[in-house]
Amino acid sequence: MKANQLNCQNCEEPFEEGFKFCPNCGQKTNEELTIGVLFYNTISNYFSFDARFLKSFFPLLFKPGHLANRFLEGKRLLYLHPAQMYLFVSVIFFFLFSFTVNDFIEEANKTNEKLSTSEGFKIIDNKQQKALDSIMKSALKKPLMVGGDSINLPQNETQKLVDSISNSLSKNTVPSSMNLGINKKHLDSLRSAGLDENAIYKEMGMKDDANFLTKGFYKTLVSLADGKGFGILIKRFVDAIPIAMFFLLPIFALILKVFYYRRGPYAYHLVFSFYFFSFLFTVFGILLGVNRFIVEIPTSINVLIAFSTFLYFYIAMLNFYKRNWFFTFIKSGVAAFVFLLIVLPFTFAILSAFALVNA
Repeated sequence: MKANQLNCQNCEEPFEEGFKFCPNCGQKTNEELTIGVLFYNTISNYFSFDARFLKSFFPLLFKPGHLANRFLEGKRLLYLHPAQMYLFVSVIFFFLFSFTVNDFIEEANKTNEKLSTSEGFKIIDNKQQKALDSIMKSALKKPLMVGGDSINLPQNETQKLVDSISNSLSKNTVPSSMNLGINKKHLDSLRSAGLDENAIYKEMGMKDDANFLTKGFYKTLVSLADGKGFGILIKRFVDAIPIAMFFLLPIFALILKVFYYRRGPYAYHLVFSFYFFSFLFTVFGILLGVNRFIVEIPTSINVLIAFSTFLYFYIAMLNFYKRNWFFTFIKSGVAAFVFLLIVLPFTFAILSAFALVNA
């Protein structure tokens, strides 16, 4: 080996001294392992957090449809791959979102704890109760008859009598609460008696041949009685959202394919969807981070920014599909309507059912 040659520490191939990168494998020739290098390599390997991300970030935010067009033109190494972009920003978004979710769970558990120690859940709310009381008192204010003769009382005494009769009737004829069959006190007594979870479910009314969905439902009821079910439901629901997004994004691309069936294969629309969803996660992630760690943004501005994403969607479709502005506006509106008012509610209904019965 010549004196001015070194061996690569990775592939062990010789190269001339002075090279910053190995000509054979591309590894740096002299890179000391520091904490910064360690974490940069980790992020770079898993999320491709390098110059391509920085080149992709600002066009993603301020040039709707630009990255998708460039990717289809063959510029696939200059910018971050659409799937990698989506993966990276979604991980960051859900990390920031977890702080808000934890707050929701904490508040939900406090509410659940109060309900679990009460006698039951109200059948009618306060507004309905007041309406019933008003109707009852109006009827009682008619001349009270005993044996065909009116009861002549001063006005204040008549009102007291009406209130007394109304309260008595309300307590005895209108059920003020509905007993779900179990609360925290009852549940603790059942456990103290040595009953296991399945026996408690049967005590609540579960049949012996119940399937796993029914058992999951009763398990959720027991969690509610324990005072922590609300938080568990929220956590199950949120945990399922990232998985659901991997189905929602292809469905969104399919909707675009239906509207633009002549504009290339399905993969073209999938590229556009990856970048658009990356934009959504980026915007809402920034809002979460600013509201959480910097300054609380007024609700009106948050709502305005949220609605502005539709304008971005419209401009992105104009730039990507290159069709008439009027028909693009109609198609973007219908596509958003179908996705937001049909696909998303249906998905959230499934996630809610999953959260309710998943054991």
